Amino acid sequence: MKKERKKASKKDSQLIIRINGDERDEFVSLCEELDTSAAREIRRFIRDFIKQHNNE
Repeated sequence: MKKERKKASKKDSQLIIRINGDERDEFVSLCEELDTSAAREIRRFIRDFIKQHNNE
């Protein structure tokens, strides 16, 4: 019998944003220094933002 893994949720959508190139490069560089990814940090920001504003 296979062990089933729980997934938080399937990542099946994209959000395309336009930002300043220098800010993007600095953000990605900082994420690398902190051993994380830009996508992970943006997803965390979105989850925190939703929680914060749903509690108002």
